[in-house]
Amino acid sequence: YAAEHSDFVLGPIDLTLRPGELTFIMGGNGSGKSTLLKIIAGLYVPDSGTVTFKNTEINSSNRMSFRQCFSVIFSEFHLFKDLSGLDDPETEEKAQHLLKKLHIDNCVEIINGAFSSIDLSSGQKRRAALLNSYLEKKSVYIYDEWAADQDPVFKDYFYTSLLPELSGPDNIVVVITHDDRYTSVADRVIHLENGKIVKDIRAEQ
Repeated sequence: YAAEHSDFVLGPIDLTLRPGELTFIMGGNGSGKSTLLKIIAGLYVPDSGTVTFKNTEINSSNRMSFRQCFSVIFSEFHLFKDLSGLDDPETEEKAQHLLKKLHIDNCVEIINGAFSSIDLSSGQKRRAALLNSYLEKKSVYIYDEWAADQDPVFKDYFYTSLLPELSGPDNIVVVITHDDRYTSVADRVIHLENGKIVKDIRAEQ
């Protein structure tokens, strides 16, 4: 994939992401991390090569439905007031629990499947977006530097509790991060440099 109005090129990349794996993607600024995630999520179309999902090649006829398999929070995002996935009492209970765990229960409520307000600080909005993402029940979760501007308590909860819980046997979880201290949480750590994978390390089984 070659970016427009730039000399940057991503690839060639040969990468398989498996359900049950929590994958960290690391690398310097401009290494291609966010571009790779947008290729994976079907938001960018590769100039050559293919993306497949469950043995099906993604093309113009199925790309829109493919995108619905993802829950994504990029570094720049928009927080919607309505929540997804509040379809049973157990999920509603989990949402209320997360409000407290993320320390936003003092500034926002969940009423009739929506946040009571989205007039929040940038850090609070990111935590509200994370709550919404958790409830969406998707096949693939992608987070682009979610924890970069979070207080240590929320950062620790994100890495040590929420991510392992999300990466169940049926889910793929991919996280862009610079937090070296949490790499032990990941099943796999991929390092990018100049648009290419330079390291792909799996945790010892």
